[in-house]
Amino acid sequence: MNLSAIDFWILTASLIVASTPILLAGLGELVVERAGVLNLGVEGMMITGAIAGFATAVHSGSPVMGFVGGAAAGAAMSLIFAVLTQYLLANQMATGLALTLFGLGFSALVGQGYVGAKPPMMGKLDLGPISDIPGIGVALFRHDIMVYLSFAAVIGTWYFLNRTRAGLVLRAVGENHDAAHALGYKVVRIRMLAIMFGGAMAGLGGAYLSLIRVPLWTEGMTSGAGWIAVALVVFASWKPGRLLLGAWIFGGITVLQLNLQVAGVQIPTEYLSMSPYLITILVLVVMSAMGGRKAKGAPGALGRSFHATH
Repeated sequence: MNLSAIDFWILTASLIVASTPILLAGLGELVVERAGVLNLGVEGMMITGAIAGFATAVHSGSPVMGFVGGAAAGAAMSLIFAVLTQYLLANQMATGLALTLFGLGFSALVGQGYVGAKPPMMGKLDLGPISDIPGIGVALFRHDIMVYLSFAAVIGTWYFLNRTRAGLVLRAVGENHDAAHALGYKVVRIRMLAIMFGGAMAGLGGAYLSLIRVPLWTEGMTSGAGWIAVALVVFASWKPGRLLLGAWIFGGITVLQLNLQVAGVQIPTEYLSMSPYLITILVLVVMSAMGGRKAKGAPGALGRSFHATH
């Protein structure tokens, strides 16, 4: 065992990259849930975004177009969920689970022709001299543009939810859709837009996986990342800043277990591989034991269908 082989700054840089897909997907799901909708189809939207982004990038030769394709595919998948739950009043949890199963199967079918293909590479953002700062330059200033856009998305989501009228309306719909409807707000329209935003963000997260995190296509490559994103929303108490922290924790555990294997730590690889998911479950169990729904900050109308009677 040689723990000195683990470089802290490189570990930090890898942590940030590993956390980006679930951060993007988690931010989208956070906005959806703040609107009062529970979408368990994040995994399906992520894997669909992964294959759509990969295929678009391969055929267009542009990773940027790949991300556009991934976001569009995620939004299209979410639109199916939105129509079923908001207009046909289908059960949100069952519909979300069905969306995940559909996404996994659909991506496996479409992805058969892309196994072994290589997507165009997206270079690192040139930040000049600051990227050459010893240690911190490696950790923070040598990433692709999507990493920095994910940070901007955290700030933007917080600002939207807490400092804009549209964000206030969305939160009002999530807390009490009947009261919001009585005030004249279009509950279904607002939730539809929130759901599509969540789908686009999940698609971006999936595209990041197949284009940057692991630049190739393999069936089921999300490996539960969508479920982790859903869990992190609860861990974060529906707050964007805490979601960033949770994504970093999960990303750090994922990267650390790989580094421990390289360092020769005598722990079965199966235990190390399942550690991120096990720790996520333990965190959620502890938080559930700490208080009720309102104490944890869940929107009051979360998971409840809305039907305008007047």
